[in-house]
Amino acid sequence: MVEGDAKNPNTEQMEVNQPKHDGTTMRKALLVINCIILSIGNCGSPIIMRLYFIHGGNRIWFSSWLETAGCPIILLPIACAYMHRSSTADPTSGNKLFYMERRLFLAAIVLGIITGLDNNFYCYGLSRLPVSTSSLIIASQLAFTAGFAFLLVKQKFTAYSINAVFLLTIGAGVLALHSSSDRPANESNKEYILGFVMTLAAAALYGFILPLVELTYKKAQQEISYALVMEIQLVMCLVATAFCTVGMLVNNDFKVIGREAREFELGETKYYIVAIFSAIIWQCFFLGAIGVVFCASSLLSGVVISVLLPVTEILAVLFFNEKFQAEKGVSLALSLWGFLSYFYGDIKRIKTKKPTPETEMASSLPPNSLESSV
Repeated sequence: MVEGDAKNPNTEQMEVNQPKHDGTTMRKALLVINCIILSIGNCGSPIIMRLYFIHGGNRIWFSSWLETAGCPIILLPIACAYMHRSSTADPTSGNKLFYMERRLFLAAIVLGIITGLDNNFYCYGLSRLPVSTSSLIIASQLAFTAGFAFLLVKQKFTAYSINAVFLLTIGAGVLALHSSSDRPANESNKEYILGFVMTLAAAALYGFILPLVELTYKKAQQEISYALVMEIQLVMCLVATAFCTVGMLVNNDFKVIGREAREFELGETKYYIVAIFSAIIWQCFFLGAIGVVFCASSLLSGVVISVLLPVTEILAVLFFNEKFQAEKGVSLALSLWGFLSYFYGDIKRIKTKKPTPETEMASSLPPNSLESSV
């Protein structure tokens, strides 16, 4: 026997475990990337949308439409993934641009309709409330996400994740202590209360959407890759955009956009710049949110959204001169504490988990192959 033909058992074990290591590393990298994308969208979208409202914009359905109208930009990474597969895959195996099957397509349509309705609720609330007040109400979304995640996907809670939800919720509650002082002077009490109710409805509805997306991944009868996640996002946003387009037609928004642009306080050019950047930044939010659900869970996506609340508060102070009371500093500290608590518990869970060699070999290939996503 030639010496080079002999196989070292340890080498064999390393080869078996290699796909698991590569898949785990890529999943962690995707998680970090999606958290960054979500951070940009979550902090930037309410700021730029509020900029539209305070300088003369008042079309609710149009601003709702902008939240998802930027979805065609997702075609670029989908096309890049397709070209990469074309250059590396076996020519005889075939290569499709879109992998979504009918069952998943129908689920994405339902999610898109709910998203369009949620967009309208949120935009109406933001048109009536300051960013700081709207953001603290949206923070209640974490409690809704946790509850629906428990009911829909049987989310398991640890002492650390419960502590994180509690701290982040309390952090939002602290902000509510002086929210009444932020009410616009020229707004009626009825309008303010209605804005509050619509924002709370938006928080509850999106708290339902995130676990529903996770449930869709679990129930899909096909392999879920990150490329497929982008396809789901594209269909959801196209349907939500169509939903809001109907609202714009009924409300005659298309007829008055030109006039509103000319009367915009910052000028007509900046009106369209605000609209374009709003559409782009909102895509960061939606893609980042469902990307975090894919890489981790709907609960983590809700945690990331909530922990960014104080950052949005600070940006509102810088750009709109909103007040930064001591309560907002306390909220920032509580939010960071909750965020660290969640990740400390997750790291501790991973370290204490000791799989047997048989379990390790059986799970060497992750259920959601990431290699097909590029």
